[in-house]
Amino acid sequence: MADYRTFTTEDAKRFADEHSTLFGDHSKLHCEEFGDGNLNLVFRVSNDKGTSLIVKQALPYARCVGESWPLTIDRARIEAEVLIKHRKLCPEHTVEVLHYDPVQAAILMEDLTDYRILRAELIAGKQYPHLATQLAAYLAQTLYYTSDFALTGPNKKQQVGRFLNPELCLITEDLFFTDPYCNHERNNVHAEIRSDAQQLWHDEALQADVAQLKVNFLSKPQALLHGDVHSGSIFINDENCKLIDAEFGFYGPIGFDVGSLLGNLLLNYLGHFGLTADADIRQQHQAYLLEQIQTLWQAFATNFQQLMSNECREPSLQNSLYQQRFMQQVFADTLGYAGCELIRRTVGLAHVADLEQISDSATRGQSERKALKLGRELILQRASLANIEQVIALVRYQ
Repeated sequence: MADYRTFTTEDAKRFADEHSTLFGDHSKLHCEEFGDGNLNLVFRVSNDKGTSLIVKQALPYARCVGESWPLTIDRARIEAEVLIKHRKLCPEHTVEVLHYDPVQAAILMEDLTDYRILRAELIAGKQYPHLATQLAAYLAQTLYYTSDFALTGPNKKQQVGRFLNPELCLITEDLFFTDPYCNHERNNVHAEIRSDAQQLWHDEALQADVAQLKVNFLSKPQALLHGDVHSGSIFINDENCKLIDAEFGFYGPIGFDVGSLLGNLLLNYLGHFGLTADADIRQQHQAYLLEQIQTLWQAFATNFQQLMSNECREPSLQNSLYQQRFMQQVFADTLGYAGCELIRRTVGLAHVADLEQISDSATRGQSERKALKLGRELILQRASLANIEQVIALVRYQ
């Protein structure tokens, strides 16, 4: 930390110019700080020819709170290394890191100028047929090739140690599994659903299952997770999608990444009850979302199963019956973490625009109530729901 300094726009401009040849010798560079995230500084550096790059710097505290909430800047290393490793495994769907500076906790990466943020696109009712298949490929490849099926025991243990991320994992542990299930000061509860939130705080059956999901999150290092797969961390265009923002990466349960994404698609599905007034347009978009949810799981499971069948290095894990049981457990975990995502985005600290942009308070309350109900059902029924078709049927009844 002795030589660390918080970047100004001039610092970011210099950093980008020093560590990239894209701008050329005579470029006039412009820099703007545009990040609206909770933790970091984000700059766009561009030249007069339209070439641009992104500089992201980790602050030694949570930006949304200030210096009273200190955070390690090692999270920048975690993010850079996760993205580099994931890009090696799935280059099509991972943002490219060009340089990482450990002293300044700064990352230089490609600027996805031809892409748009998935959350905003889904809120606007945009539909991308390639969404689910590409994200399934990203999840299958990054999760399989960092798991026990692909790595030797010593290598896997070394990797688990390298990607320990205790401070950011603690944020997830609190905001995902603890705060929403008690009357915590960090919670943000819409007045329309206050009584529903209070029911959560006294729901012992639900809390017992959430505790099990939390224990799995704490103690099941199955693969190197992105750790924050939501529709705000995905950029998309008409041909492709890419993942960014992997600072919450660590070795954890495979179903957490898959479930987080599935949960965000469900949040958009429920949000459109209040976002889209025209019933025909709403039903068509919601049908698209259910199709993407079904395809996401089916394509992920197929890809992962094929990799297990064809490339598993560990003889004892080549047993086909074990592999079937493994995938069923991942499916149950996926549903449980999807349910947690629905609940925490509704009554916890970090809400989503899919629900918050519903202008009518009562209508927003109805969508949020559906989110809490569906989240609870996914968590409690995760072991009894046998396939994704049953999940789709459950969603349709909301």
